[in-house]
Amino acid sequence: MTAATLPGLEPAPTPAATPRPGSRAARMALPRSVDVLKEIATEYGVCVRPLPMRRTDLDTGLTEVIDLPCGATREDKCAPCAKKNRRLRQAQIREGWHRDDEPLPPPEPATEEQKALILLRGHLEFSRDEASRAAQWDQVADLDEAIHEVEDAIAAEGLRGRVAPPHSTGDEDQDDDTGRRRKRSTKRRQDAPELPRRKVERRTVGKTYTASDGSTYRPSMWLTLTLDSYGPVRPDGTPVNPDRYDYRRAAWDAVHFPRLLDRFWQNLRRCEGWNVQYAGCVEPQRRLAPHAHFAIRGTIPRDTLRTVAAATYHQVWWPAVDVQRYTADRPPVWDEDASAWVDPDTRRPLTTWGEALDALDEDPDAEPVHVARFGAQVDARGVMPGTADAERTIRYVTKYITKHTGDCHKATTDRQRKHLDRLWHALRVTPCTDRCANWLLYGVQPKKANAKLKPGRCRGKVHQRDTLGIGGRRILISRDWSGKTLSDHKHDVRAWVRALLGVTVGLDGVDDQGATVEPVRHAWELARPDDADVPSLTHRLLRSIGERARWRSELLAAKDRAAQPHPGETTNRPASTTGEGL
Repeated sequence: MTAATLPGLEPAPTPAATPRPGSRAARMALPRSVDVLKEIATEYGVCVRPLPMRRTDLDTGLTEVIDLPCGATREDKCAPCAKKNRRLRQAQIREGWHRDDEPLPPPEPATEEQKALILLRGHLEFSRDEASRAAQWDQVADLDEAIHEVEDAIAAEGLRGRVAPPHSTGDEDQDDDTGRRRKRSTKRRQDAPELPRRKVERRTVGKTYTASDGSTYRPSMWLTLTLDSYGPVRPDGTPVNPDRYDYRRAAWDAVHFPRLLDRFWQNLRRCEGWNVQYAGCVEPQRRLAPHAHFAIRGTIPRDTLRTVAAATYHQVWWPAVDVQRYTADRPPVWDEDASAWVDPDTRRPLTTWGEALDALDEDPDAEPVHVARFGAQVDARGVMPGTADAERTIRYVTKYITKHTGDCHKATTDRQRKHLDRLWHALRVTPCTDRCANWLLYGVQPKKANAKLKPGRCRGKVHQRDTLGIGGRRILISRDWSGKTLSDHKHDVRAWVRALLGVTVGLDGVDDQGATVEPVRHAWELARPDDADVPSLTHRLLRSIGERARWRSELLAAKDRAAQPHPGETTNRPASTTGEGL
C-alpha cells in the first residue's frame, strides 16, 4: 500500500538503480552482437540483404557463391543500398544540371551497307504489296519471311529502331475494345489562359549571360510545383474543417498528378521554344498531397513558369462516378454464362467499358469526370553552378528518395491519423486506370473485365495506405538530361576507382589500352540460403565487411598518393575523404 502524499509535498525522485551484475536487466543492457554487425555493415556500405548467386565456370566447372547487393532504394529495407542509389541520383543531377554542351552527340551517318539493306527492305515491301493485291498469299508468306531476315540483318548492322511495324494478318485476334481509337477535341478550355506556341528548337542548353566585365555565366533554376488547395489546413497538415475538406478531389489529383506533370513540361517547351530538361522528385507535402521539386537546366522567367502552371490542366474523360452503386461488402457478381459482371439482385449485366465511352461520345454536353490543375504556389529561383547553394539544392531534391511515401511525414497525433484514414478511404474507391476493379462499384465493367477482379479492392499501388496515391515513379529525369542512364553512372564510378587504383582490366573485360581480354563464360543461378555451399548471413556479412575495409584502405592510400605533389611542383592537397560506400 502506498502512503498518501500531502498537498504541496512531492516525493523525491528515486535514483536509477544499477542492475545487479549477472541479472537479466544487466544482460539486456548489453548491445547485441548482431545489431553491431549490421551497424558496421551500414557504416562501410555493405548490403545487409545480399543475394547469394552461384556462379559456375562453364570451361572448368568451378562453382562459387558470390553475394550481390539487393539494390533496394528504400532505407527501411537496406540502408547501404538506398544510400548508394541516392548518391548515384545526386551525381546524375549534378552532371546534367549546369552543363554548357549538348549531352548526346548527333547520330553518325549511315554506311553504304546499311543503306543497301534499307533499299532491299523497300524492294521487298513493294513486292509484298503487289502479291497482296494479286491475292498470291503463298508468295506473301515467303516475302514476310524474307522481310524478317532482312530486318534481323538491319539490326545486326547497327541501326537503331525498327524500319516499319510488322504486318498484321487476318488470323490474329483483334481486341474489340482497342479496335477503334477515340479522338477528342484538343481545343483549350475557356477557363484556361492561352499560351504562346513556338517551334521547339533541338537544343537543351540554356541562355548564356555576359557580365559588365566581359565574363560569361550560365545559371540554372530550381522549381517547385504543388496542387491546388482542398480546404484550409493547420500547421501540422490536417484540415481545419474535415467535413468541408475535398478528399475526393485530393484523391483524383494524386492519381493523375504524373500526367499533369507531363503536360506541364510539354506546354513549357512549346512556350519557350527549346527542349527544356529537368530532373526532380515527387514527394508528399505535410497535408499529404503530392508536390514535385525539379532542377531545370538554363533559366526561364518566373512569370512564364507561373503562367504555364496556371494554364496547364489534365482532363480525365472517363464515365461518371457521381453515384457509387455498390460497396465492397455488397459488390456485383460474376456470371459465368454471360461472362460479365451482373447486378446481384436483378442479374442484369453492368454497362461495359465500350458502351460507357460510347454514351460519353454521343453526349454533346459531356464534361470530363475530373480536371487536374496546379495550385497558385509556384516557387522558382536561380542557382549558380559550383556554389554551396547548388549542392544544398541537390541534397534537398533527393532528401526523401530513400524513404517510402508514407514515411516522409509520420502521423504522430490522432488528428493526423484520422486525416490519413480519410484520404486513404477516398483513394480506395477512386479508379486508377481503365482496367481498375473499382469501376464495378459505379456500375461499369472495366476494360477487359474478368472474374478475378475484386470490386473495391484493386491491387494498384495508388490504393495502398503507404503510397498516398503516388504509385508511379518518384524520380523524374528527362531523356536528354545527362545523356546517361543510372547504369552508365555506376560504370563511371567503377572506372574512376579502377583508374585511381591502377587496375588495368575492368569488369567489362577491356584493359586501359582498349584491348579486349578473352571473357570467361559463366552460368548464374540464385542459390537458396539453406544450400550446403551457402554460408550463413552473418558469415557473409563479416567477410564483406573485411573486404570492404581493405578496399577503403587501398582507395584512401591511392588518393593520398595522387594528392602528393610531384618533385618541383607545389599543389594544394585536397581534403581527405572517408571513402563512404566503397
